Amino acid sequence: MAKAEDFFFSGLDKSGDTGNKLESNVTQVNVNQIPGLNTLGISLARLDFAPYGVNPPHTHPRGTEILTVLEGTLYVGFVTSNPNNQLFTKVLNKGDVFVFPQGLIHFQFNYGKTNAVAIAGLSSQNPGVITIANAVFGAKPPISDYVLAKAFQLDKKTVDWLQAQFWMDNNN
Repeated sequence: MAKAEDFFFSGLDKSGDTGNKLESNVTQVNVNQIPGLNTLGISLARLDFAPYGVNPPHTHPRGTEILTVLEGTLYVGFVTSNPNNQLFTKVLNKGDVFVFPQGLIHFQFNYGKTNAVAIAGLSSQNPGVITIANAVFGAKPPISDYVLAKAFQLDKKTVDWLQAQFWMDNNN
C-alpha cells in the first residue's frame, strides 16, 4: 500500500519564516511529514535564523541531534545532566558540525549580522521537542506558581508575569 509520496518531502530549499519573537524557524521533516520514515530511526530539520535569532533551550527526548551550519555563524551549546550541569559551547561557522546528545538541553543562537541556516539530522523518526520555557511557564493547565517560585527561587509575582507571557513555538 506504500507509494512514492510516503518517502518524499519537498521545499527544504525554502527559508522558514523568521518574522517572530524568536527570529528563528525550525522546519521539521520527521515521520509526520514523511510516513515512510516510520521505524527507520532518522529525521531532519532545517533551521533558519535572522540576525540575533535564537532556537531557545529545548530537548529532544527521543533522539540525538547532529547540526551542520550551511550559512552564517551560530553560537551553540548543551548542558549535561545533574549534578554537574556542565555547559559545552562552540561558535560554529559554515561547514562546522556539532552534536547534541539525546535528552540534553541545548540551544542555537545567531549572533551574526547576517541570516544563518543549518541542517540537523536526528536519530529518531520522531525525536520530539520540549522547549523548556514553554513547558515550564506555558503548561496547560499551569504549574502552580508556588511550585515554580520555590523551584526557580523567584517571587510569585515574577512567576505570574512569566506565566502570562505568550510562549511561542518556532517548530513547524
